[in-house]
Amino acid sequence: MNQSMRAQTGTLVLATSGVQLAVGFLGTFISLRVPLENFSATMSALVLSGYYAGYTIGAVCSARLIERVGHIRAYAALAGLAVTSTAIMPLAINGLAWLLLRACTGFGCAGLFVTTDGWLNAKAAPNERGRVLAIFRVGIFIALAVGQILISQVDIRGPAAFNISVAIFAMALALVSLTRAEPPQIAAATSLPYGQLLRGAPVAAAGAAISGLLTGAFYTLVPAWMQERGNDRATIGLVMLAAVFGGLAFQIPVGRLSDRVDRRIVLAGLCVGLVCTSIALVHLPRTLPAVLPTAFLFGGFLSTLLPVSIAHAHDRMRGERIMALSGRLILLFGLGCISGPLLGTVFVVSFGIDGVLYLIAAVALVLAFFAAARSLTLEAAPRVERGFGIVTPAAPLVTRDPTPQS
Repeated sequence: MNQSMRAQTGTLVLATSGVQLAVGFLGTFISLRVPLENFSATMSALVLSGYYAGYTIGAVCSARLIERVGHIRAYAALAGLAVTSTAIMPLAINGLAWLLLRACTGFGCAGLFVTTDGWLNAKAAPNERGRVLAIFRVGIFIALAVGQILISQVDIRGPAAFNISVAIFAMALALVSLTRAEPPQIAAATSLPYGQLLRGAPVAAAGAAISGLLTGAFYTLVPAWMQERGNDRATIGLVMLAAVFGGLAFQIPVGRLSDRVDRRIVLAGLCVGLVCTSIALVHLPRTLPAVLPTAFLFGGFLSTLLPVSIAHAHDRMRGERIMALSGRLILLFGLGCISGPLLGTVFVVSFGIDGVLYLIAAVALVLAFFAAARSLTLEAAPRVERGFGIVTPAAPLVTRDPTPQS
């Protein structure tokens, strides 16, 4: 990697890691702050889902903005949207306002990740792309972990968390706006009707949607429930941090396993792991020595559902539809993330956190049976030579055509 490419990569990785730090920090903060406001249960769930709704729309629509104005201008506009919407939140403490503002933040952040992901994929040399993207994903995961640690250092009722997030977003905007890197060209994507996706890769479609549902339910509802039960923010941060580290630790081993074994069997195994850890979290003593290892395993199983589903989809559907396929899977994941807090809130109100954990176990079990049944009735597709991307809880994978680009 030459010095110029190293500098470009360093700038983009630093800026995007900052965005992820702000996203992870602000996401956990909002899940803790919403119960302290006088919002109804329904409005609280909508606010928690708002970020994912905006993220889903942004992931699907931001490519057009990038094509129209270019990478750097699109990045500046989207970061500005994230800055503005976050800065307004402490000035407009209202359920509907927060729902719209969180959606705007999600839209902006999705565009930032799409911009950076495409930029790095297009500009990295073919023999360096894997290393560059690995650095990019690991940087994002580290930032997400730091965000969980910082949550114990702020006043939940004050504006400090909003101001910190605004400052981090602004730093990322300044870094990318001042970069001397030449942005890549973007090719138009081919459309893919959902009917073709469901017929061609039904397990991948179900896996993406269910992964989003479980991710949205866990990462938005568990911190709020822990706070209501009197846990301090340091303890909450440790539990969420364990789940994040589990996600990081499982990515490469599960990716390698899925390259050797039918991905549907791997997906079914991950779901069985989720069922076991969810039930264990219900029945184990709720002490840190018991919860932290279980949360680590839970986060590992949960965070690998999406990349395995995406890899299986690309095995089944190749060629010029690869970009459209990525967009469809991102949309399904986002719709799942939106529905997770809404559906999970119903179970929290009725059964407490045990209800959410049983919901996760039940949905994961359904996916396990479906994936296993398909593996028994349909032969596995030949594998595609492509990397297995590391996926963060707050930033779904944006996959790219593995064909080398100039």
